[in-house]
This record gives sequence, structure tokens and C-alpha cells, in this order.
Amino acid sequence: MPSTASPPPSPPVHKPLLTPLEKKTNHILSEQKRRQAIRGGFDRLTELVPGLEGQGRSESVVLRRSVEFMRESLERRRALVVEIQMLGGEVRKELGA
Repeated sequence: MPSTASPPPSPPVHKPLLTPLEKKTNHILSEQKRRQAIRGGFDRLTELVPGLEGQGRSESVVLRRSVEFMRESLERRRALVVEIQMLGGEVRKELGA
């Protein structure tokens, strides 16, 4: 009769500890990746927000102008919803102001 018992578990694999140089290298690479992601986000904002394309990128200017653009966009949207409602139209609840 064949045995139904599972084989004994293999001993845990112990990874060798990283050397200080390997830790430093990993930290540097992680930091570079993080900074690149942030730069990519700012680059994307400069593509999306009118008036920022083609300019030097001051992060504070990009953030300030992005907030202004969002506020202006939301106000235009609210005004359009009100206009639609004044004309007798309906705006679905999930799209309303």
C-alpha cells in the first residue's frame, strides 16, 4: 500500500545577510526609483495642466498651478450642471455637483 504521508518539510533557506555596501547600493537604487516616479508625476502634470507645457519645472509652480486648474475646472463643471438644470435637464446623481 503506497504511503500517503507528505515528505518532511525542507529546512528554511537562510539568505546570507547583505553587506553594508549591498545595503547602501539597494538604498540608492530605491531612492533613485522613488525620485524618478516623482519626476514622472510632475512631468505628467505639466502635460495635463494648461500653461505648464514647455516651461522649466519648478515643483512648487507645478503644484500651485495644478491646484488652481482643478479648482477652475470644478467651478466650470458646477456652472454647467446648474445651467443644465436651469434648462430643465437632469444630471445623473453621480455626475452632479
